[in-house]
Amino acid sequence: MAKLLIADDHQQITTVLKDYAQQEGHKTILAADGLTALELFENEKPDVVLLDVMMPKMDGFEVCRKIRQISTTPVIMITARGEDFEKIMGLDIGADDYIVKPFSPAEVMARVRAVLRRLAPADENSEARIYHYSNLTIDLDRFIVSINDQKIALTKKETELLWTLATGRNRVFSRDNLLNLLWGYDYYGDSRTVDSHIKRLRAKLDALPHPDWDIKTIWGVGYQFEEKKHEA
Repeated sequence: MAKLLIADDHQQITTVLKDYAQQEGHKTILAADGLTALELFENEKPDVVLLDVMMPKMDGFEVCRKIRQISTTPVIMITARGEDFEKIMGLDIGADDYIVKPFSPAEVMARVRAVLRRLAPADENSEARIYHYSNLTIDLDRFIVSINDQKIALTKKETELLWTLATGRNRVFSRDNLLNLLWGYDYYGDSRTVDSHIKRLRAKLDALPHPDWDIKTIWGVGYQFEEKKHEA
Protein backbone atom coordinates (compact mmCIF):
# COMPACT_ATOMS: atom_id res chain seq x y z
CA MET A 1 0.00 0.00 0.00
CA ALA A 2 1.24 3.47 -0.88
CA LYS A 3 0.25 7.00 0.07
CA LEU A 4 -0.86 9.10 -2.92
CA LEU A 5 -1.25 12.86 -2.97
CA ILE A 6 -3.86 13.78 -5.61
CA ALA A 7 -3.91 17.51 -6.42
CA ASP A 8 -6.56 18.81 -8.82
CA ASP A 9 -9.11 21.61 -8.51
CA HIS A 10 -11.83 19.49 -10.16
CA GLN A 11 -13.56 17.55 -7.40
CA GLN A 12 -14.96 14.99 -9.84
CA ILE A 13 -11.44 14.06 -10.96
CA THR A 14 -10.02 13.78 -7.45
CA THR A 15 -13.02 11.71 -6.34
CA VAL A 16 -12.68 9.25 -9.22
CA LEU A 17 -8.91 8.90 -8.77
CA LYS A 18 -9.36 8.50 -5.03
CA ASP A 19 -11.89 5.69 -5.53
CA TYR A 20 -9.64 3.83 -7.97
CA ALA A 21 -6.58 4.28 -5.76
CA GLN A 22 -8.40 3.02 -2.69
CA GLN A 23 -9.65 -0.01 -4.64
CA GLU A 24 -5.98 -0.88 -5.15
CA GLY A 25 -5.31 -0.50 -1.44
CA HIS A 26 -3.67 2.91 -1.45
CA LYS A 27 -4.17 5.71 1.05
CA THR A 28 -5.08 9.03 -0.58
CA ILE A 29 -4.64 12.68 0.34
CA LEU A 30 -6.55 15.30 -1.68
CA ALA A 31 -5.73 18.92 -2.49
CA ALA A 32 -7.75 21.41 -4.55
CA ASP A 33 -5.04 24.06 -5.01
CA GLY A 34 -1.28 24.28 -5.31
CA LEU A 35 -0.52 25.79 -1.91
CA THR A 36 -2.51 23.10 -0.13
CA ALA A 37 -0.80 20.44 -2.22
CA LEU A 38 2.64 21.70 -1.22
CA GLU A 39 1.66 21.92 2.45
CA LEU A 40 0.24 18.38 2.42
CA PHE A 41 3.35 17.11 0.65
CA GLU A 42 5.60 18.53 3.35
CA ASN A 43 3.44 17.28 6.22
CA GLU A 44 2.22 13.91 4.91
CA LYS A 45 5.27 12.78 2.88
CA PRO A 46 3.37 10.82 0.20
CA ASP A 47 5.00 8.11 -1.91
CA VAL A 48 3.66 9.40 -5.24
CA VAL A 49 2.19 12.75 -6.30
CA LEU A 50 -0.49 13.16 -9.01
CA LEU A 51 -0.28 16.86 -9.80
CA ASP A 52 -2.59 18.88 -12.05
CA VAL A 53 -0.93 21.69 -13.99
CA MET A 54 -3.71 24.29 -13.86
CA MET A 55 -4.62 24.91 -10.21
CA PRO A 56 -5.47 28.06 -8.22
CA LYS A 57 -3.05 29.79 -5.83
CA MET A 58 -0.01 27.97 -7.26
CA ASP A 59 0.17 26.05 -10.53
CA GLY A 60 1.44 22.51 -10.80
CA PHE A 61 4.72 23.51 -12.42
CA GLU A 62 5.65 25.69 -9.45
CA VAL A 63 4.56 23.01 -6.98
CA CYS A 64 6.75 20.49 -8.80
CA ARG A 65 9.73 22.87 -8.73
CA LYS A 66 9.37 23.33 -4.99
CA ILE A 67 8.98 19.59 -4.41
CA ARG A 68 12.16 18.96 -6.38
CA GLN A 69 14.06 21.36 -4.13
CA ILE A 70 13.44 19.09 -1.15
CA SER A 71 12.57 15.62 -2.45
CA THR A 72 12.93 13.02 -5.22
CA THR A 73 9.41 11.65 -4.65
CA PRO A 74 7.90 10.65 -8.03
CA VAL A 75 5.61 13.29 -9.55
CA ILE A 76 3.14 12.52 -12.33
CA MET A 77 1.89 15.70 -13.97
CA ILE A 78 -1.72 15.88 -15.19
CA THR A 79 -2.50 18.38 -17.93
CA ALA A 80 -5.74 19.33 -19.65
CA ARG A 81 -3.88 20.22 -22.81
CA GLY A 82 -1.75 18.08 -25.06
CA GLU A 83 0.74 20.64 -26.37
CA ASP A 84 4.25 19.28 -26.50
CA PHE A 85 5.77 22.33 -24.80
CA GLU A 86 3.71 21.71 -21.68
CA LYS A 87 4.74 18.06 -21.46
CA ILE A 88 8.39 18.94 -22.02
CA MET A 89 8.26 21.73 -19.44
CA GLY A 90 6.89 19.36 -16.84
CA LEU A 91 9.71 16.90 -17.49
CA ASP A 92 12.34 19.64 -17.55
CA ILE A 93 11.44 20.82 -14.05
CA GLY A 94 11.69 17.34 -12.63
CA ALA A 95 8.40 15.52 -13.20
CA ASP A 96 8.78 11.78 -13.69
CA ASP A 97 5.85 11.35 -16.03
CA TYR A 98 2.88 13.17 -17.52
CA ILE A 99 -0.63 12.22 -18.52
CA VAL A 100 -3.09 14.23 -20.62
CA LYS A 101 -6.79 14.75 -19.90
CA PRO A 102 -9.12 13.17 -20.74
CA PHE A 103 -7.67 9.96 -19.35
CA SER A 104 -8.99 6.71 -17.96
CA PRO A 105 -8.47 6.22 -14.21
CA ALA A 106 -7.15 2.73 -15.03
CA GLU A 107 -4.39 4.33 -17.11
CA VAL A 108 -3.41 6.59 -14.23
CA MET A 109 -3.28 3.63 -11.84
CA ALA A 110 -1.09 1.78 -14.35
CA ARG A 111 1.36 4.68 -14.23
CA VAL A 112 1.27 4.64 -10.43
CA ARG A 113 1.92 0.88 -10.36
CA ALA A 114 4.90 1.33 -12.68
CA VAL A 115 6.36 3.99 -10.38
CA LEU A 116 5.80 1.87 -7.28
CA ARG A 117 7.51 -1.12 -8.89
CA ARG A 118 10.58 1.00 -9.41
CA LEU A 119 10.43 2.16 -5.79
CA ALA A 120 10.23 -1.38 -4.40
CA PRO A 121 13.22 -2.11 -2.13
CA ALA A 122 15.76 -4.65 -3.24
CA ASP A 123 15.62 -8.16 -1.77
CA GLU A 124 17.48 -8.24 1.52
CA ASN A 125 19.44 -11.26 0.32
CA SER A 126 20.51 -9.62 -2.93
CA GLU A 127 23.78 -7.80 -3.35
CA ALA A 128 23.78 -4.03 -3.12
CA ARG A 129 23.33 -2.42 -6.53
CA ILE A 130 26.31 -0.08 -6.59
CA TYR A 131 28.20 0.75 -9.76
CA HIS A 132 31.59 2.46 -10.02
CA TYR A 133 33.23 3.79 -13.14
CA SER A 134 36.08 6.27 -13.05
CA ASN A 135 34.90 9.13 -10.80
CA LEU A 136 31.23 8.10 -11.00
CA THR A 137 29.39 6.12 -8.32
CA ILE A 138 25.73 5.08 -8.58
CA ASP A 139 23.91 3.50 -5.64
CA LEU A 140 20.64 2.37 -7.19
CA ASP A 141 19.12 1.06 -3.96
CA ARG A 142 19.48 4.42 -2.21
CA PHE A 143 19.25 6.53 -5.38
CA ILE A 144 22.53 8.28 -4.63
CA VAL A 145 24.82 9.45 -7.46
CA SER A 146 28.18 11.12 -6.95
CA ILE A 147 31.06 12.37 -9.07
CA ASN A 148 34.39 12.66 -7.26
CA ASP A 149 32.47 11.81 -4.06
CA GLN A 150 30.27 14.89 -4.52
CA LYS A 151 26.58 14.01 -4.54
CA ILE A 152 24.36 15.11 -7.42
CA ALA A 153 20.65 15.71 -6.87
CA LEU A 154 19.02 13.43 -9.44
CA THR A 155 15.43 12.26 -9.52
CA LYS A 156 14.74 8.54 -9.28
CA LYS A 157 14.03 8.40 -13.00
CA GLU A 158 17.27 10.21 -13.84
CA THR A 159 19.19 7.84 -11.58
CA GLU A 160 17.61 4.80 -13.25
CA LEU A 161 18.39 6.24 -16.67
CA LEU A 162 22.04 6.85 -15.77
CA TRP A 163 22.32 3.37 -14.20
CA THR A 164 20.93 1.73 -17.35
CA LEU A 165 23.31 3.60 -19.65
CA ALA A 166 26.37 3.26 -17.40
CA THR A 167 26.01 -0.45 -16.67
CA GLY A 168 25.59 -1.01 -20.40
CA ARG A 169 28.77 0.98 -21.04
CA ASN A 170 29.46 1.60 -24.75
CA ARG A 171 26.17 -0.06 -25.74
CA VAL A 172 23.81 2.08 -27.82
CA PHE A 173 20.27 2.20 -26.41
CA SER A 174 17.48 3.28 -28.72
CA ARG A 175 14.77 5.54 -27.35
CA ASP A 176 12.29 2.67 -27.54
CA ASN A 177 14.74 0.46 -25.59
CA LEU A 178 14.89 3.03 -22.81
CA LEU A 179 11.12 3.61 -22.81
CA ASN A 180 10.48 -0.11 -22.37
CA LEU A 181 13.21 -0.63 -19.78
CA LEU A 182 12.45 2.38 -17.60
CA TRP A 183 8.82 3.27 -18.19
CA GLY A 184 7.51 -0.20 -18.93
CA TYR A 185 5.18 -1.59 -21.54
CA ASP A 186 2.21 0.12 -19.88
CA TYR A 187 3.70 3.53 -20.67
CA TYR A 188 1.63 5.63 -23.08
CA GLY A 189 4.18 8.32 -23.90
CA ASP A 190 6.64 8.77 -26.74
CA SER A 191 10.38 8.96 -27.31
CA ARG A 192 10.55 12.69 -26.55
CA THR A 193 10.13 11.73 -22.91
CA VAL A 194 13.55 10.07 -23.09
CA ASP A 195 15.09 13.11 -24.80
CA SER A 196 13.81 15.44 -22.09
CA HIS A 197 15.19 13.26 -19.29
CA ILE A 198 18.57 12.95 -21.05
CA LYS A 199 18.71 16.75 -21.39
CA ARG A 200 18.08 17.27 -17.67
CA LEU A 201 20.47 14.49 -16.69
CA ARG A 202 23.30 15.91 -18.80
CA ALA A 203 22.80 19.40 -17.38
CA LYS A 204 23.23 18.05 -13.84
CA LEU A 205 26.18 15.80 -14.64
CA ASP A 206 27.99 18.55 -16.53
CA ALA A 207 28.13 20.65 -13.36
CA LEU A 208 31.10 18.46 -12.32
CA PRO A 209 34.06 17.28 -14.43
CA HIS A 210 33.96 13.77 -15.86
CA PRO A 211 36.72 13.59 -18.49
CA ASP A 212 36.71 9.78 -18.75
CA TRP A 213 33.06 9.33 -19.77
CA ASP A 214 30.03 11.08 -21.14
CA ILE A 215 26.49 10.48 -22.36
CA LYS A 216 26.69 10.57 -26.14
CA THR A 217 23.90 11.05 -28.64
CA ILE A 218 23.96 8.56 -31.50
CA TRP A 219 22.02 10.51 -34.09
CA GLY A 220 19.03 8.71 -35.48
CA VAL A 221 19.41 5.87 -32.98
CA GLY A 222 19.56 6.84 -29.31
CA TYR A 223 22.09 7.26 -26.51
CA GLN A 224 25.29 5.71 -25.20
CA PHE A 225 27.40 5.93 -22.05
CA GLU A 226 30.70 6.56 -23.80
CA GLU A 227 34.02 5.44 -22.34
CA LYS A 228 36.46 8.10 -23.50
CA LYS A 229 39.90 7.09 -24.69
CA HIS A 230 42.83 9.35 -23.81
CA GLU A 231 46.01 9.43 -25.76
CA ALA A 232 49.14 8.47 -23.81
